[in-house]
Amino acid sequence: MKILIISDAWFPQVNGVVRTLFKTRECLLAAGNEVDMVTPEPFFSVPLPSYPEIRIAPFAAAAVRKKIKDFEPDALHIATEGPLGLAARRYAVKTNMPFTTAYHTRFPEYVKARTGLPLGISYAFLRWFHKKSERVMVPTPAVVDALKEWRIGNPVLWPRGVDLDLFSPGKPAFPSKKGPIYLSVGRVAVEKNLEAFLALDLKGEKWVVGDGPDLASLKQKYPDVTFFGMKSMEELPDYYRSADVFVFPSKTDTFGLVMLEAMACGLPVAAYPVAGPIDVLGTTKSAVMHKDLKTACEEAVHISKKSARKYAESFSWQTATEKFASHLVSRTDYPPSG
Repeated sequence: MKILIISDAWFPQVNGVVRTLFKTRECLLAAGNEVDMVTPEPFFSVPLPSYPEIRIAPFAAAAVRKKIKDFEPDALHIATEGPLGLAARRYAVKTNMPFTTAYHTRFPEYVKARTGLPLGISYAFLRWFHKKSERVMVPTPAVVDALKEWRIGNPVLWPRGVDLDLFSPGKPAFPSKKGPIYLSVGRVAVEKNLEAFLALDLKGEKWVVGDGPDLASLKQKYPDVTFFGMKSMEELPDYYRSADVFVFPSKTDTFGLVMLEAMACGLPVAAYPVAGPIDVLGTTKSAVMHKDLKTACEEAVHISKKSARKYAESFSWQTATEKFASHLVSRTDYPPSG
């Protein structure tokens, strides 16, 4: 099958959306599909307001249309709701080309956290964007239910996986003599609720890996915390292997792929009992979910690293990609009208 994926999120960004699309493309190619992508990489781009580390390509609509025409995909998947996704959606609707979309992050909650914009306005935009999509792929059953509640498209489950070869147990690269190391990995921004972790009175060290709009202010506010900045996917395992507990303070993530990466490296997780962690961690004994994040952190220290790794091994990118492929819509099944 010839598959074209449109995404406003791509390298050099390091986040769950990029890693998900990278591994999905890799597995699709391994299965014998022909896969191409349209990303901001080759185009003129500008920093996203309040997120300068994320760049978008606002003037690439003509190039998007040309790519779709020239590639003639059997299946078109629009992964994001940014400028490239909007251009692809506009062309597909105009030409009666069927397409699928995805919902990776709790976009309305993020926008509200940063701007105060009411949820209803953002969800109205999402309702419009995904209305013409044959299927909206989402990472967990909780998100399927949430989109149904907001009357957004036709949500279907597309689970996630973890690269068990890259993310694997090993010797600590940066051992500490100050006690347990509590690690958080992700975008340093208000919607990640990072201060709920940084403000905790914990014995040991607090590490943060990631970049974002709040990095400078949080470094100044919490001088005892070690901020490493952004690291590549290949560098991340060294930080996971060196820590004792992975702390996931976010209450807005739809999935939280970093939790699986941490557990694949043998790192137990501490998180709030909210959507995202509940869907990823389930009832495993390899993590602690508690409304008091400090309690979760202190209890997670005692969890076996072997137990965490064993749980992560139940997640496969191959299985996740097979589910993705099953949701794609072939143009031959939906011939143009007229």
